[in-house]
Amino acid sequence: MAGRRKSIGEDEKRALLQRMEAGENVSKLAKEVGISRQRLYDWRDYLRLHGNLASRRRGRPPRLASSIDEVPQLQSAVNVPSSQEKALTKARRRVRELEQKVGQQQLDLDFFREALQHFEEAHRRSSAPGETESSKSSKK
Repeated sequence: MAGRRKSIGEDEKRALLQRMEAGENVSKLAKEVGISRQRLYDWRDYLRLHGNLASRRRGRPPRLASSIDEVPQLQSAVNVPSSQEKALTKARRRVRELEQKVGQQQLDLDFFREALQHFEEAHRRSSAPGETESSKSSKK
């Protein structure tokens, strides 16, 4: 890894992100500059959200609303993703929800199949030839 740099300017960050988006290997690119891969992805996400890569204050970032749509005044201040990106994000979220639901249903099915199998085995044992069936209690 190259020596640690004090800071990377916005123009250089944009150039790195363009190379990244063009398909260069992110690990090699990060190693060349002396930063982590995650830093490149963070810059990319920050650029998409804020529209610039101006230096930010160090420390905890300000708390943003969970969805840009929830705060109308943010829509004009922040580059809002295109309608296709919004639709894709919404579709991915729905797919994730449905996959979780299908997974839970599969667990339920497996549980009930196993319970039914145990019940059927117990029923077969009690009704096998030579076995005595349970009778009603003589106590009333």
